[in-house]
Amino acid sequence: MKKYSVTVLLLVLLALLPAGCSQGTEAPGGDETGNGGAKSFTVGIVQIAEHPALDASREGFLAGLAEAGYVEGENLTVQYHSAQGDQSIALTIAQNLVNDQVDLILGIATPAAQAAATAAEGSGIPVLFTATTDPVAAELVKDWDVPGVNVTGTSDMNPVEDQLGLIQKILPGVEAIGVIYNAGEANSVVQVEIVRAKVKQMGLALEETTVSNTSEVLQAAQSLAGKVQAIYVPTDNTAVQALASILQVAEENGILVVAGEGDSVHSGAVATVGINYFTLGFETGKMAAQILEGADPAAMPVVKGMDLGVSYTVNLAAAARMGVEIPEDILAEAEIVEE
Repeated sequence: MKKYSVTVLLLVLLALLPAGCSQGTEAPGGDETGNGGAKSFTVGIVQIAEHPALDASREGFLAGLAEAGYVEGENLTVQYHSAQGDQSIALTIAQNLVNDQVDLILGIATPAAQAAATAAEGSGIPVLFTATTDPVAAELVKDWDVPGVNVTGTSDMNPVEDQLGLIQKILPGVEAIGVIYNAGEANSVVQVEIVRAKVKQMGLALEETTVSNTSEVLQAAQSLAGKVQAIYVPTDNTAVQALASILQVAEENGILVVAGEGDSVHSGAVATVGINYFTLGFETGKMAAQILEGADPAAMPVVKGMDLGVSYTVNLAAAARMGVEIPEDILAEAEIVEE
């Protein structure tokens, strides 16, 4: 009789065991929360510097994750760090995130993405990038369509040719264009190569001036005064961080400033036609959610921001300060910024 009772008890326990074990099961990299199998993740963000376009990318990224069900403070922990414009700091930040064994790292801007990819190599931690112009030239991925490595993301390659054409629309008599950039930024080098070809095609002169840090931007802008009628500011992190210095010189000398992205127009450049960085970050957040759910970054195509749509942005107050007039056909399509 005792033997029969023990056998029945064992059968009951075995029947209950699968149900008990199924609760709290976690996906690779996730943390078991104990709330019926739900998982939480930790995402590390390294941003090369703080300025409006990159900040908008980060905000969009978190919004994209939230739409996919990953909400900071609920099932998502975010470790955010700014490298303050220093790539060596970015590499240290990224290495610390790897040491913390986060589930995914986002690099915002090319130098930060390069730091994240270097630190995470061989760790198994997936890396995403956003606000990166040419990920192939930056050696982040092998191919736009099939990255082939544990890295993918979104590109902020802007319609540089259209932006330079915008200068000619606003200033039909322009003869020379200046460009300020950091030659140490791979994303900027790619853009300036496009600038050279387009300006030559337009039959205009090009004045290039390079900087290595923000403290050199004012002098670089001053060197263009009297030589150019317009300055083009690409999505160069160094130049954009010190945009106020460029604007100061432009306003003092009546030089048109056209920027590579809309947030610089909100900050005082005259105009641009370009992508929306919040939208770019949002798309990156959606990609992050897919990776956290098991998608392979190596097989996820890089998304181009221009494919998500472009639009005009015009700052009328800045145009008045620089003594230029915006054509009506541009105004009819543009987001108008009134400071």
